[in-house]
Amino acid sequence: MRMAKTLPMLGGVALVAAASGAYADPPPSQSTPNNFNYEIKDGKRVPKGNRIVNKDGSWREEIRQGNCVTIKEMSAAGEYKETRQCGG
Repeated sequence: MRMAKTLPMLGGVALVAAASGAYADPPPSQSTPNNFNYEIKDGKRVPKGNRIVNKDGSWREEIRQGNCVTIKEMSAAGEYKETRQCGG
């Protein structure tokens, strides 16, 4: 009788362990698509640009794409400005 109860329990534990292995982390060869504004490093989102935030709430961010640089700026008053410069 004891064996009849133990065997299904062990089978259930083995089934759960096998199923949890199927949901492992994706392989590291996958990369974040180019149209996303962040990269995934160590399983965490990291912004692509270098954003510098000032005490007054204004910020400036530079994003490099090849030989082009996109500069995004927001003033403390809420004015947004975006410029793109490409070297030749």
